[in-house]
Amino acid sequence: MRVWGLTGNIGAGKSTVARMLSARGIPVVDADLIAREVVRPGTPAHREIAERFPGVVGPDGALDRKALADRVFHDDREREALNHITHPRIAEEVSARMGALAGAGHPVAVYEAALIVENGLHRGLDGLIVVTAPEEQQLARLLQRDGMAEAEARARIAAQLPAEDKLRHATFVIDNGGPESDLAAQVDRLLERLR
Repeated sequence: MRVWGLTGNIGAGKSTVARMLSARGIPVVDADLIAREVVRPGTPAHREIAERFPGVVGPDGALDRKALADRVFHDDREREALNHITHPRIAEEVSARMGALAGAGHPVAVYEAALIVENGLHRGLDGLIVVTAPEEQQLARLLQRDGMAEAEARARIAAQLPAEDKLRHATFVIDNGGPESDLAAQVDRLLERLR
């Protein structure tokens, strides 16, 4: 089975592209979804995070994701500690899901993740799809979708690897700066390439 990566900076629209691919019959393994699953209450990662980062578990036992993000976003050592807890478990689950898809006879699957290039994962993939959008559109999406304050949204955008660096590794680029009909047409062209 061939595995293509799907990435893009925050607010660029990679999740929208993933939904479109999935609706067209391409299986998508979403690293963000898996990241949430591996830290559910009762999991080993949840226990380790609660121990390492006191105060990030709410009264209901669920992670206070905002409190955790505030803690690790501005501190490289804290972020590295969190990654050390979560990344191996995410990788193990991604591998299991890809194996199941290959076992089911799928010829191609897509791995959706924000940090594919940053973590060097693109080197082991059969292709890399990079979704881009103008920064002002990314900002507008973050303000609307996530309810972030503008300063926080700009900080999140600025903290990511510049899109140009990701584009250097792209096999296929999707420009999500226009109407949804343009996006759908690009996804259809991508589909021809994937198949």
